[in-house]
Amino acid sequence: MKSIKTFSKHTIGYAVLAALTLSACKQQEVAPQAQDSYCIPEEIGKGLNFAKVTQRPIQRTMSLNGTVEYNQDKTIPFYSLVEGIVVSAKFSLGDFVKKGQLLAEIRSTDLNEFKTELRATEAELKVAKRELESVSSMYQDGISSQKELLEAEEDVQVLESKLRSAKSNLSMFNGQNKEGIYQIIAPQDGYIVTKSIVTGMTITDTDEPLFTIANLNDVWILANVYATSMRYVNLNAEVQVSTLAYPDEKFKGHISNISQVFDAEERVLKARIVLNNHEMKLRPGMSAEIHLLIDDNQGEALAVPNNAIIFDNNQNYVVVYQDKCHQEIRQITPLTKNQEYTYIQGGVQEGETVITTNELLIYEQLNNHL
Repeated sequence: MKSIKTFSKHTIGYAVLAALTLSACKQQEVAPQAQDSYCIPEEIGKGLNFAKVTQRPIQRTMSLNGTVEYNQDKTIPFYSLVEGIVVSAKFSLGDFVKKGQLLAEIRSTDLNEFKTELRATEAELKVAKRELESVSSMYQDGISSQKELLEAEEDVQVLESKLRSAKSNLSMFNGQNKEGIYQIIAPQDGYIVTKSIVTGMTITDTDEPLFTIANLNDVWILANVYATSMRYVNLNAEVQVSTLAYPDEKFKGHISNISQVFDAEERVLKARIVLNNHEMKLRPGMSAEIHLLIDDNQGEALAVPNNAIIFDNNQNYVVVYQDKCHQEIRQITPLTKNQEYTYIQGGVQEGETVITTNELLIYEQLNNHL
C-alpha cells in the first residue's frame, strides 16, 4: 500500500506539472504579438494628409476624351485695319506681353481714311438714334407700325456694333508720328500664340490675323460627348481632368456649357470646362481625359479616397489614425471604386480617420514595430 501511495503522489505531481506546462504553451500560442509604440516623427507628420471614412452613394466613373483649348473670351486676334509696310516687329512667337506694350510699327496712310470712316459711322449712329426716337414716339401714338419700329431698332444695333468693333481695333494703334508711322500696342496681358508679321513685310487685306494674344490663366477643356453619353452629361456637373503630361494630377472643374448642335465632322456635342491655369501646366493642344461620376442607384457604402488604400501580399489595407503615437493597420474588403473613392466593406467604421499621404511609409514602420 505504501508503494502505491508514493506512486500516486508522484503521478499527481507529474500531472499537475504537465497541465501547467500545457497551459503555458497554450497561452503562448493565443497571445497576440505585442506592438512597440511608434510615434510619427515631426518632419513626416507635417506632410501627412487625412480623410474621414464616410458613407457615400456608390457612383461609377465615366470618361470622355477632349482637348485643351484657348479661352476664347480672353483671346484677341489682331487683323490689320490698314495696308502698309511693317517698320518693326518687336515680339516673337511664344513671348509674354503686357497690356500697353509696343508690339509693332507700321507706315501707312490708310489709317487717316479709316478714322474718317469711323467719324462717318458715329454720325450715322446719331441720325439712326434720332430716327428711332421719332418712330418710337409715332408708334406710341399709333401712327407707325411695329415693323417700322423694329427696323429702326435694328439699324441702331447694327451701327452700334460696327462702331464698337472699329473702336476696339483702332485702340490698338497708338497714334501717328510725322513720318506716318503707327504703333500697335498690346490690348491685354498674354502670350503671343500666333504670329505672321515680320519687319519689312507688306500688309494687305487678309483674313488671317497678324498675331494673336491669349491669356492662359484660364483655359477651356472641350470634351467630346457622344450620343450614347448625352443623358449623363449635365450643366454644372463636377469633373476631374487628367493629362498625359501630369498623369498623377487631377484638375477639378465643372461643366459650364454644352453645345446643342452636333459637330458636323466629329459627330459629337462639345462640353466646355473652364479650368484655372495659373501654374501654366495646361497648354492648348494637349489631349485630355475628363472623368465624371455617374449615380446608378446602387445604394450606399463606406468610402475612403483611393490614395488611402495600401495593397500588400494580395490584401488591401488602410492606416487608421488617432494621434501621432496611435495608428492602426486595418484590412479592408473593396467592393468597387471610381476615379476618386474606393467603396469598402468591414475593417473601419464611419467617422474614423485614415492617412492619405505617406501612408505606405507609416504602414511599413508599423509592421517593423510588430
